[in-house]
Amino acid sequence: MDLKHISHFQDKSLSNLFGLMPDNEEILSFELCNKNGMKVQIITYGATVTSLQIPLSTGKLVDVVLGFDSLEGYLKSYDLPSAPYFGTTVGRYAGRISKGIFSLNDKTFQLNTNNNGNALHGGNIGFGKKVWQVADLTSGENPSITLSLLSEDLEENYPGELQVFLTYTLTEKNELKLEYKATTTKDTVINLTHHSYFNLDGHDSTVLNQSMFIDAEKIVETDADNIPTGNFTDLFNHDFDFRTAKKCPATIDTSFVVEPANNCAAKLLSSKNNLQMSVYTDQPSVHIYVGGNCFDILKGKENAAYHASSGICFETQNFPDAPNKEHFPNSVLKKGEEYHQKTVYKFENIN
Repeated sequence: MDLKHISHFQDKSLSNLFGLMPDNEEILSFELCNKNGMKVQIITYGATVTSLQIPLSTGKLVDVVLGFDSLEGYLKSYDLPSAPYFGTTVGRYAGRISKGIFSLNDKTFQLNTNNNGNALHGGNIGFGKKVWQVADLTSGENPSITLSLLSEDLEENYPGELQVFLTYTLTEKNELKLEYKATTTKDTVINLTHHSYFNLDGHDSTVLNQSMFIDAEKIVETDADNIPTGNFTDLFNHDFDFRTAKKCPATIDTSFVVEPANNCAAKLLSSKNNLQMSVYTDQPSVHIYVGGNCFDILKGKENAAYHASSGICFETQNFPDAPNKEHFPNSVLKKGEEYHQKTVYKFENIN
């Protein structure tokens, strides 16, 4: 799809005003709802998921993602010592790039650095801080919304004008499906991911009572700055071996190596709500992160006081620093080709 050939979705009767940007640009909120009563709310700021309500077997709805009630909360969160990126779409490159430097076609690019001298999650103004356009919206069975973003050539010093489309679909099987597509005017590097903090007990709870399964034999080894060394760590007898489900750790910021397949890559399980989330992806990694917080400064939705173990991220993506590691999966999107990424978060009531 080409943005220049799309008439942007204009019907605001299906949206709500979520807030105004500093330049008074409107940020809209859209709600998708399936026949089971599952609901997701998405805003045009950062193509961000602000709420994801799952029906329990008791009939009650539980909101399983962290977020803010207002646009102001999201804007202010980026001023924190370490931004939490609640529910955002991360790009142009998710994860860290060492020293913000990579070479492509015999040319070296110096990206903006924003994390201990490294580039993280797209730099100073990543895709989560951008206002996306609504390209399409469907209702009825399996409702969906497609958001688009045009990233200029040399934005954050990345080469190529990048055209991105992200489609969220809410299926009748209680799945939230994310499908990313992108094209570029010049060869570039790309790694897009979704950054919701999940909590199956409810967004105002703790994840430490929930269990996690990850179908991974190895993790990406990193140095003190969380930059990959190029090696992998075998998980046999390792604390992070989650091939048998066990409690979520209090602190983790680790890329698990998964085989892109139809199999479930990871699961989160709540015994309190008898709820299970299964993660499916065509990406080589699920990056697990616990430890994001609001530094006791910002209040979350419904005045929730978020803390370091309020939520857990399942970021389906390529490995961090892949542009600098020849043996890592390809991170280069060539002019004339299309980037494609698909991730599914499926929710089921369990006995």
